[in-house]
Amino acid sequence: MPDVEPGAHRAGVVALLGRPNVGKSTLLNYLLGEKLAIVTHKPQTTRSRVLGILSRPDAQLLLVDTPGLHDGARPLDRAMRAAAEEAAADCDVAVILVDPERGFEPLHREWLARLAARGTPALVVATRIDRPGAAAAAWPPESAGAAAAVLRVSAWTGEGVEALLREVVGRLPVSPAYYPDDQLTDRPARFLAAEAIREAAFEALSQELPYAIAAEVVEFDESDPRLTRIRANLLVERASQKRIAVGAGGAMVKAIGTRARLAIERQLGRRVHLELRIKVEPGWAKQPNRLKSLGYH
Repeated sequence: MPDVEPGAHRAGVVALLGRPNVGKSTLLNYLLGEKLAIVTHKPQTTRSRVLGILSRPDAQLLLVDTPGLHDGARPLDRAMRAAAEEAAADCDVAVILVDPERGFEPLHREWLARLAARGTPALVVATRIDRPGAAAAAWPPESAGAAAAVLRVSAWTGEGVEALLREVVGRLPVSPAYYPDDQLTDRPARFLAAEAIREAAFEALSQELPYAIAAEVVEFDESDPRLTRIRANLLVERASQKRIAVGAGGAMVKAIGTRARLAIERQLGRRVHLELRIKVEPGWAKQPNRLKSLGYH
């Protein structure tokens, strides 16, 4: 680890990179001590970059959660891949998260080579080491080479997290803070509300349907200091998907709305009235301009 100048404050962008479902969002939330990024058991939950701001006395880490590195030809797949690539290109330190049970892959070596070519410091981190299978996995990977520090962490137990933070802070440039100490993210509240709705839908619906779903907040009214009123659409691509999302007698959309409302109330610290509708919008995931309007860019 580079020498840390005594008393120097450091700040910079830290990109969390890795395959889908490797624990990037869970680690981000653990580091922040807040539920910022949505987390589900389904892969590719994260669709765009989410910035979490971790302010410490010695450093400010601008933690960027990115979509999982994967192949795919759809415009949504390309937008997600571009978000990860942009984060890697713009960061001061890259943290490549690896599932030790799956192992260190050629994709990880490729990303290390790209980062090394840019002169970007990189860490290779085994995640979810609390799981039984992780203990038996070979780690550290010999193929990671000497270009990156190799660590192990669990965002559930906290094991290894302080060591990770020390390594990251030591690689950040000396700089004053970029944001106020009490700011958690640069994303607006309505974006976080849309993400909470999407998370609730992912958890409530079937294995296949969530990838055809997006959430759009069309009204976010905070004029009443006691109550935030939100109108939102849950977008699906076909009428058959709408029937699933609405459910018998509207039971499914009601359950999704209730779960999302409670999550948004925790985020905002106030009561929320959420009006949620299911809207059929064919091909939304294939339209670059529509993806941009939904925040997937």
